[in-house]
Amino acid sequence: MDVGCALSQRSERLERAAEVLRLEASTIAGLEALLGSDFERAVDLVLACQGHLVVAGVGKAGLVGQKLSATFASTGTPSLFLHPTEALHGDLGRVRSRDVLLALSNSGESAETNQMVAPARRMGVQVIAITAGRSSTLARLADCVLEMGEIEEACPLKLAPTASTSAMMALGDALAMVVSQERRFGREEYALYHPGGMLGRKLMRVAEVMRSGAELPLVEIEATLAETILVMNRTPGRPGAALVVDGQGLLKGIFTHGDLARLLESHSSIDRGTKVRERMGKSPKSVQPAQLVEDAMRLMTLHHIDQIAVIDEAGRAVGLVDVQDLLEVRL
Repeated sequence: MDVGCALSQRSERLERAAEVLRLEASTIAGLEALLGSDFERAVDLVLACQGHLVVAGVGKAGLVGQKLSATFASTGTPSLFLHPTEALHGDLGRVRSRDVLLALSNSGESAETNQMVAPARRMGVQVIAITAGRSSTLARLADCVLEMGEIEEACPLKLAPTASTSAMMALGDALAMVVSQERRFGREEYALYHPGGMLGRKLMRVAEVMRSGAELPLVEIEATLAETILVMNRTPGRPGAALVVDGQGLLKGIFTHGDLARLLESHSSIDRGTKVRERMGKSPKSVQPAQLVEDAMRLMTLHHIDQIAVIDEAGRAVGLVDVQDLLEVRL
C-alpha cells in the first residue's frame, strides 16, 4: 500500500469515527426537548423511595443498567441491579414494595424485562421506564416514561446498540444527578462511599491519621533541648518534631528536626541545657481532630512544613500529623 492510499484510508477512518461521535452527540442533545413532567415524576418517585432503586435490563441495556445502578448508589440513592432473567427464576424475592423499579429497554419489547414488571407491580413497586416511545409494552406498564425518541444507531448496519445506549446512559445520569442534587448529597457523603479514592482520602478526618497517645511527642515548656531531642527519638514512629506544652497541656510551641539542623548550622556547639522555649517555634500551625485531612495538607503545603499540631477546642495538644502520615494514605 503506497503512502497516498494509506493516508486516504486513515482519513476515511477518522471521518467515520467523527461521524459516529457527531451522531451520538446529536442524539443526546435531542433528549433535552423530550424532558417534561414524567422526568419530574421520576425524580419524585426516586426521592420518595424508602427502599432500593432496582435497575433492570437485558443485553446492552443491562450493561447500561449496571452502570446506572452504581452511579445512583455512589451518589446517595441505595440501588441494586437485578437481571430480569434471574428475577423470573426467584431473584424477584430481592424486591420489596418500598422499592422503585427502573426498567431499561430501547424497544420496550424485551420479553424478560416486561415479564418481571407485572409481578413487581403486584408487590406495590412503582415503575420508571427508559425507552424509545410511549406506545411500547414497557411504556404502557410503567408509572412514568423517560422517552428517548426514535434513534438512528451509529452502527453501519443501523443495528448494533450505539447511539441508543449512549442516550439511555445520559438520560439515566441526568436522573441520578438531579436526584443527588435534591438530596443535597455533598463532598463528605461522596467521600464516605469512596474511601479508596483520592477524594475519599482527602476528606478523611484529622483524627483518623494523627499520632496520639504513646505516639505523641510532648515536652513541657521548661524542658531542655537534650530532653526534647530524647523525646523525639524515643517516641514510637520517631516523629520529626515535639510539641511544647504548659502544665495544663496547652500548646505553646513546636520544636522540629529542622530547628535542630538550623541550630547546628549557626552554632559551633549547642548547650544541651538550653530551654526548648528559647528555640521552639512559638506560633505553630494547628488543626483540630474533626477537621479534614485536606485542611491539614493545605496548611502544610502553604507554609512548607512537615508537621502540624492537632489541638482540641481548649487549645490542648492532642495529636500530631507528620507528612509521612499523609504519604501513608497516599495524599
